[in-house]
Amino acid sequence: MITVELARALRDSGLAWHPVRGDNFSIDRIEADAEVYTLSDMTVEAHTFTSGTVLGFNGTTEWALDSVALDDALWLPREDQLRDLLGGAFGSLERIEGTETIGEVSLTGPAFRVGAVVGGESRAFEATDAADAYARALIALLDSVAS
Repeated sequence: MITVELARALRDSGLAWHPVRGDNFSIDRIEADAEVYTLSDMTVEAHTFTSGTVLGFNGTTEWALDSVALDDALWLPREDQLRDLLGGAFGSLERIEGTETIGEVSLTGPAFRVGAVVGGESRAFEATDAADAYARALIALLDSVAS
């Protein structure tokens, strides 16, 4: 699962979330961001109203949580969702073994490198988790489209 920091960066880069069953999210408040929830038909459901989407917590008594506005939730996309969102820009996923220095960052394996075409050029995005590497590539892609 990607870090909260990368999830925030994805959101800030313009990634829109349309909740579906199986999505993971946290409540984007300091006191609640450590808990991860999963949308399901039984416990947490997305309810769409004309005023917006809320995530309803069915039968939950935790801190009197009934529902939360979508704007207060932070989507934590899975590795497969991030790869799908990269679409045709995705080139490759490579596992890095051993120690490798990339710029000023030293990665001690295993780590992962995602190759993607961003702004017309092939680029590489590294992280110790494959999902984080995909997220870094997607952030760069979204930022290149926005500029």
